[in-house]
Amino acid sequence: CFEEGWLKSQGWKLDGSQELLLFPQFTMLRKVVRSSKFRHVFGQANKADQCYDDIRISQMTWDSNFCTVNPKFVAMIVDASGGGAFMVLPLNKTGRIDMSYPTVCGHTGPVLDIEFCPHNDNIIASGSEDCSVMIWEIPEGGLTSSITEPVVKLEGHSKRVGILSWHPTARNVLMSAGCDNVVILWNVARGEAVVRIDSVHPDLIYSACWNRDGSRILTACKDKTLRVLDPRKGTVISEKEKTHEGSRPIRAVFVSDGKILSTGFSRMSERQVALWDPNNFAEPLTLQELDTSSGVLLPFFDPDTGIVYLCGKGDSSIRYFEVTDEAPYVHYLSMYSSKESQKGMGYMPKRGLEVNKCEIARFYKLHERKCEPIVMTVPRKSDLFQEDLYPDTIGPESSVEADEWFDGKEAPPILISLKDGFAATTKSKEFKVHKRLLKTTTASAGCQPDSNGVRTSHTSEVLWLNT
Repeated sequence: CFEEGWLKSQGWKLDGSQELLLFPQFTMLRKVVRSSKFRHVFGQANKADQCYDDIRISQMTWDSNFCTVNPKFVAMIVDASGGGAFMVLPLNKTGRIDMSYPTVCGHTGPVLDIEFCPHNDNIIASGSEDCSVMIWEIPEGGLTSSITEPVVKLEGHSKRVGILSWHPTARNVLMSAGCDNVVILWNVARGEAVVRIDSVHPDLIYSACWNRDGSRILTACKDKTLRVLDPRKGTVISEKEKTHEGSRPIRAVFVSDGKILSTGFSRMSERQVALWDPNNFAEPLTLQELDTSSGVLLPFFDPDTGIVYLCGKGDSSIRYFEVTDEAPYVHYLSMYSSKESQKGMGYMPKRGLEVNKCEIARFYKLHERKCEPIVMTVPRKSDLFQEDLYPDTIGPESSVEADEWFDGKEAPPILISLKDGFAATTKSKEFKVHKRLLKTTTASAGCQPDSNGVRTSHTSEVLWLNT
């Protein structure tokens, strides 16, 4: 609406394409409007009758998600007397949940973290203050009575276990991190601790996660350092000290092209989000300050869309950003806001979404007494399958077995198409454990590995559990 000559006389510079404006006081080149198909993504909470009500969510102050979800079940950590427990509900069991509904209650201390296995929707892992990790099998259709005996019990930590993460491509490989500053990689089928990383972290581990193919581990520690680790050797590949100057917890995840997105706090306790290139850790690609709230920001990254969702513990909102190769790399999209604060958050895998409604993400927000699904949608007029929103995504099939992966084999994730809605086309999953482990014989991280540095089992009896 301004003439070019007037703009130039006022100190503006106009490039040839007439899309970019630069004022002399500013050093950053910025587009007037950035083109993105996700600019209008909006969040909407489900109606009251589609929520899970009257659930006593855990009052623990631990900064984990407290919730995990897959296309069959939603699980959440609940208050329990005399130990720790979590509840597993079929997705369609909405409405008021009876106080006598069965739980998974085998831990002797409060449960701190839970996570469903990505390769078997009926298997879930839990970590607890009682220093143990337990693997549970959830019956088809959900629980009919409380479960107290796990399929496998893993013991190797000397302090509480607060972080769990299944390997994205290798079957039955689980990572756990405890308050003893130790990371352990388990072969769950054998019930053995194969790799123990105990000399890398000098202080409490705030977060630990895998990259897309499981060839790297990323940890954030209380010493304000991000570390990229070789999971089999347990060695540090690269690290960055003082990623965020504040003393409050840091979280970090791998995003596209191996880059790292971290959330933390400044010296003035302002919440920050930063993007890093692990090949050049000297300076962040971008560092943005968000607000002065005190809740830890939990990042959830969707590799199919390049969107990262930041959910603050104690917040009543979800911010979402698009991560691109274009400066400033992390682009703010919008924010979902509600009246009630969140005590935890579950994130549905892409294969559990309703593609015919252009749903690109679904969260399960924990209130004090209920769990509320929140749907993120891209508004589209057409009812046809939107191929640009749903590229092939990670499916439920593992691409390598545990023993093969520990021996050095790498494999990318097996992708599936969502065009016809996800449907299981394989035979019923099988979870393999050795018979001796059904008596919950504990696996110790202190036993000696073989000459190759990998623990092997001499038990030949195997039980196959159909799930």
